[in-house]
Amino acid sequence: MTNGPGAGIPAVSSAILAMSRHLEVRDVLKTIVASARELLDAEYAALGVPDDHGGFAQFVVDGISDEEWKAIGPLPRQHGILAAMLHSATPERLADVRADPRFGGWPAAHPDMSDFIGLPVADGDEILGALFLANKRRDKPSASGPSGGDGCPFTAGDGCGFTEEDERLLGILAEHAAIALTNARLYERSRELTIAGERARLAHELHDAVAQKLFSLRLTAQAATALVDRDPARAKGELHQVALLAAEAADELRAAVIELRPAALDEDGLVATLRSQVQVLDRAHTACVTFEAHGVRVLPSAQEEALLRVAQEALHNALRHSGAGHVAVTLARYGQGALLRIADDGRGFDTRAVRRAGRHLGLVSMRDRAGSVGGKLTVESEPGKGTTVKMEVPGG
Repeated sequence: MTNGPGAGIPAVSSAILAMSRHLEVRDVLKTIVASARELLDAEYAALGVPDDHGGFAQFVVDGISDEEWKAIGPLPRQHGILAAMLHSATPERLADVRADPRFGGWPAAHPDMSDFIGLPVADGDEILGALFLANKRRDKPSASGPSGGDGCPFTAGDGCGFTEEDERLLGILAEHAAIALTNARLYERSRELTIAGERARLAHELHDAVAQKLFSLRLTAQAATALVDRDPARAKGELHQVALLAAEAADELRAAVIELRPAALDEDGLVATLRSQVQVLDRAHTACVTFEAHGVRVLPSAQEEALLRVAQEALHNALRHSGAGHVAVTLARYGQGALLRIADDGRGFDTRAVRRAGRHLGLVSMRDRAGSVGGKLTVESEPGKGTTVKMEVPGG
């Protein structure tokens, strides 16, 4: 790919349009990285969003397989050239990153990189992240041309690295990336506030609907208690009324729970809703929370809601009680239905003590939810070896 005024600007425009199609922060980050790599014809690209503790809250790569990424190990810290871009908002364009005095090496499984270009992604004075690319691709030389690896030795002074035009195009992309990332963050925040507001409204309605029934239930029970000795027949009638009021209160509560189906589930579907909730939990907790989806088809609403509720309960258990450092949520197609898997590396528990553990971890309610839609829930756990919750549901 040769970037010039004629070829570069249309490519930037296409990249900007691609970024504007997404509202989820993670999707925006992935699109930015892929667009930058394609725009500058680089072998590798990455974007890191810093946290407040010297690391990265999110780190997205393109050009590296999942297996390679896992082999590399933990996320990088904010040091060297990455720190320079984050702290001084200064672009970096190097013929060989390995020759820079700030270069501190990389893990053994990290791919070898040489020429490098990096730009901060900033919204005004706030630096949202660092975008960087490595190993500019070049056409292979002819038989009489220079040799070296894949056609370019990537050494300083050979004119093989990223150009000023590359830097200019990447700067335009970074400016629009900041807008897209800010919009995505605002969208996620507004949706969180909407969900919180909806929960508050439903809680108020639940209180009004059920509290009156419970108040009547209490008075009727008190009356029955007073009548037991002096008028057993009337006491029996009052106790019958207690049973009726209790059944009505249960019906009111059940109706309110049904209404608690998240609006996001109807609007965005199960995969997007789970992904969004996992991202929120990943930011809110010290544990790393991840989500993967594989070929999931749309399911009946009752089944999707049951899957979501079980995922929420299992995530709550893992993050609040297990002491896990990593919680992995996977949703995959399973025949005509789906298989939900929540696995953590926490302290685990003895599944033989199911009665005690079931009450503590809400396993009974999760099994009830699974059974209500024709599904099946299994729990695998051992002390010191984490816990895996699986839920299978059939297709509709």
